[in-house]
Amino acid sequence: MPIALDSLPGTISGFLAAHDTHDIAAELAHFTPDATVVDDGSTHTGIDAIETWLNRTTSAFTYTTTPTAAERTGDRQYTVTQHVEGDFPGGTVDLHYRFTLRDALIEHLIIEP
Repeated sequence: MPIALDSLPGTISGFLAAHDTHDIAAELAHFTPDATVVDDGSTHTGIDAIETWLNRTTSAFTYTTTPTAAERTGDRQYTVTQHVEGDFPGGTVDLHYRFTLRDALIEHLIIEP
């Protein structure tokens, strides 16, 4: 069910704000210790692996993200569509950030077109 962007749980809003400014420490604070991120065909499990992934993605390209839509897809699941523009191949893409929360933190995040 579609929801307003300002109705997202604080954990998701906080992560997206930190992600937009590439504040890795703030991004990591929103994950469970055993969280999993799936992005670009790779799975990153645990805070150390997620930190490595974040460092790599923020250093590989310069980009901006703009949230364009949000929906609640389950009791603990939310999807946020982000418009991404930058110096990566293709230059623009709309990505779906599919969040699963546990105890007010991100347990699982899948990023895909």
